[in-house]
Amino acid sequence: MANLLGWIDDRFPLTKMWNDHLAEYYTPKNFNFWYFFGSLALMVLVIQIISGIFLTMHYKPDDAMAFASVEYIMRDVPYGWLIRYIHSTGATAFFIVVYLHMLRGLMYGSYKKPRELIWLFGMFIYLALMAEAFMGYLLPWGQMSYWGAQVIISLFSAIPVVGDDLTLWIRGDFVIGDATLNRFFALHVIALPLVLVFLVIAHILALHEVGSNNPDGVEIKKNKDANGIPLDGIPFHPYYSVKDIVGVVVFLFFFSVVLFYFPDGGGYMLEYANFEAANALKTPEHIAPVWYFTPFYAILRAVPDKLMGVGAMGGAIVVLFFLPWIDRCKVKSIRYRSVIFKVNLIVFCIGFVVLGWLAMQPVNETITFLSRLFTFLYFAFFVVLFVTSKNESTKPVPDRVTS
Repeated sequence: MANLLGWIDDRFPLTKMWNDHLAEYYTPKNFNFWYFFGSLALMVLVIQIISGIFLTMHYKPDDAMAFASVEYIMRDVPYGWLIRYIHSTGATAFFIVVYLHMLRGLMYGSYKKPRELIWLFGMFIYLALMAEAFMGYLLPWGQMSYWGAQVIISLFSAIPVVGDDLTLWIRGDFVIGDATLNRFFALHVIALPLVLVFLVIAHILALHEVGSNNPDGVEIKKNKDANGIPLDGIPFHPYYSVKDIVGVVVFLFFFSVVLFYFPDGGGYMLEYANFEAANALKTPEHIAPVWYFTPFYAILRAVPDKLMGVGAMGGAIVVLFFLPWIDRCKVKSIRYRSVIFKVNLIVFCIGFVVLGWLAMQPVNETITFLSRLFTFLYFAFFVVLFVTSKNESTKPVPDRVTS
């Protein structure tokens, strides 16, 4: 085995990669449970790719056969129902894990210097993930898939000058049909997974170049011993690779409970309207996207003008890219930041969840008013952060990490 490993190392940097990214990659020794979610996101990505490969073996990307092929997978393919539910539950789990991963970044300032590029790669992963989920949402060719795609694609027509041509190009036809289904299938199965894998690799490489942040927001590379090893660091493997297994076991327990007992999530993960085949002549009573898109859909509905609504919805995502420069405070961790920052972040998180719930409700005057109120609070977070962070009253940050 030693000779084989040497032969490989002469031709491929296997041992070097192992040491650089695992055995000799030193991470802060004070990680808490919030740091499980990065590795969990990577695991869910693998689950989605593997389950997706098996689904494509039986799925037919044809508007006349797509819905029937999904029913065939569920009823006639051995364990097809399990594979389909793994994939649908995995989509929800992916967004839950990613949202919690982003929340940890907000809490501990993981987007601040020198980790701005890590945050940008993460945001591009989030965008690609939303595109991947949207493309996959159409594939079952159910009622909500069809009409949800109809609503979302029509939003591009609000763009001045090129809107109508762009909408036609995305659909591939004058109406959503076979051409749309085929191109969405190709993007969902081939193009976007490749983009996601590339971005994840870039995200990890950028992280390992500057080092991991920690709950104290202290740079462990500033304090090293005579051998150049951080005094407050421990090797990722075996310490955190073993610790992550605990997170994986807990995650898979809850994942399995949902998978076997609540695969439809009460209509939030698999909408009941989607158990009917797509019908262009029958509009569902209430059209709403899957829960992980609903906060932005609520922002869209809150604005009466279509173009302004699309702009507000897009702006709600784009503004997150500029967070490293909006937050001008030198202190990273929420542990040492002001009460204003803590309250601002709490209001932002609550508002995001409430926006998601509001978008699932039928439109009326009360829902519209609340949507506008919480849309205002969403954008107010960034304004307040920019104004207050420059001269924020913070607590003293320790020179080394605390246990």
